[in-house]
Amino acid sequence: MLTVALFAPLLGALPLALNSRWSAAQARWIAVVASGASLLALALAWLTFDPAGPLFQHIDEVEWVPSLGMAYRVGVDGIALAVATMSAVLFVAAVVYPFDTGGDARQYYAWLLFLHGVSLGVFLALDLLMFYVCFDLTLVGMYFLIGRWGHGDPQLAAFKFFLYTFAGSLALLLGIIGLYLALETPTFDMRAIIEQQPLAGRGTYASLVFLAMMVGLAVKTPLVPVHTWLPQAHVDAPGPASAILAGVLLKMGTYGMIRLPLAMLGETFSRFALPVAVLALVAILYGALVALGQTNLKRRIAYTSINHMGYTVLGIAVAASLIGGHDEARRLALTGATVEMVAHGLITGSLFLISGSLWQRTGDYAMARYGGLARRAPQLTALTVLAAFASLGMPGLAGFVAEFQVFTGTFAVYPWLAVLGVLGIVITAALFLDLLWRLFFGRLPEHLAHFPDLNRIEIGVLGVLALGVVAIGVAPHFLLEVVEASASLLSGGR
Repeated sequence: MLTVALFAPLLGALPLALNSRWSAAQARWIAVVASGASLLALALAWLTFDPAGPLFQHIDEVEWVPSLGMAYRVGVDGIALAVATMSAVLFVAAVVYPFDTGGDARQYYAWLLFLHGVSLGVFLALDLLMFYVCFDLTLVGMYFLIGRWGHGDPQLAAFKFFLYTFAGSLALLLGIIGLYLALETPTFDMRAIIEQQPLAGRGTYASLVFLAMMVGLAVKTPLVPVHTWLPQAHVDAPGPASAILAGVLLKMGTYGMIRLPLAMLGETFSRFALPVAVLALVAILYGALVALGQTNLKRRIAYTSINHMGYTVLGIAVAASLIGGHDEARRLALTGATVEMVAHGLITGSLFLISGSLWQRTGDYAMARYGGLARRAPQLTALTVLAAFASLGMPGLAGFVAEFQVFTGTFAVYPWLAVLGVLGIVITAALFLDLLWRLFFGRLPEHLAHFPDLNRIEIGVLGVLALGVVAIGVAPHFLLEVVEASASLLSGGR
């Protein structure tokens, strides 16, 4: 099932890339079928996943270079399954969502499907080298989506995105090489490395490997101060690509922290847990404060991503701590971090798709140019309000479930960090209420007198994402059941 999920988008991308005769409608349908098949395969994997079973399930493995321990290995634990399924949902949404491809629909959908396949490769890989290869290839797909179909100064935004994140990838590669060289028997099998914990008790060497990995993953997340590539990439990227960048690619940084440093270097991570938690707090407060000062809609949403990914990293750092007597708190924090990844993907993905709809209608992200749209576009207003309130952590919506668990776990381990971190939620509430006021209330400008509301496809896509946000907020058991067993093994079970 996982192999189907991984290769269906890549196989869909091939005919689009090689055959120039496809019409725009045909290219779109190929993309819908390929991305839908991938999502269906992951849905089947979810339905057959046993939370009480072994840590990794649905394993497919084919030897590649046995002498070096390299192989095609895919499999999932509950955390990987949750994040991969959310990513597949968001890719289907990005494919279906209306977008003006400028006459290059075939290439646009080919790159989107390529990015879909390699992104899932990151979350499904059980081979460390395969993880890194897919991690790097995502840069290629997003580079072309921003550079070719972006607006503003897309070439500069794409260049900056690629350069920053590629530099981070090289740091990650150094960490992976350092970990590989420490193994008694050479292998890239993540299961074997997690079991061996090869750098336990290795002191300075283990610390250097950990720092190399964390620098690379921090760039991808991103954490302050290695975040400066993100705002411009979001502002100049097309709406669907922004949704994927925020909803999927940023999660590779935090998912990588769970899969690599937390799972493979647990003892070393515990020594750095407090500094990482402090960096997360800086991201929470800095992202919220800077977002509040933005007048550009997309730039404001981009900075809220830094804020929300700070919540995720805070939960991971708490899970990594080894302060005695807090096994349950660490498990809760890691579960919350995973739910935050899923919730943020759905919520911020929706907000960036909405931003794309506004751009397609007005060609403007300046919030001062909007106002009074509540009467002109009630469907747009309702869906934006729901996404905004979910992002600020309103009870009954997905963001609250995630943040409650992260802060409850943090309060037990680092209470002063939890108290300061809550200020980020207050600022986030202020910035989203201000955003809603600027867009939808007050006087309607003359140039928006004929502003069209969302069409049926836009309403359908955003409605499905909103349904997921509400379902997690009201009845999160279906998600928590899958995630909690893996979180227990990776935190309290260490």
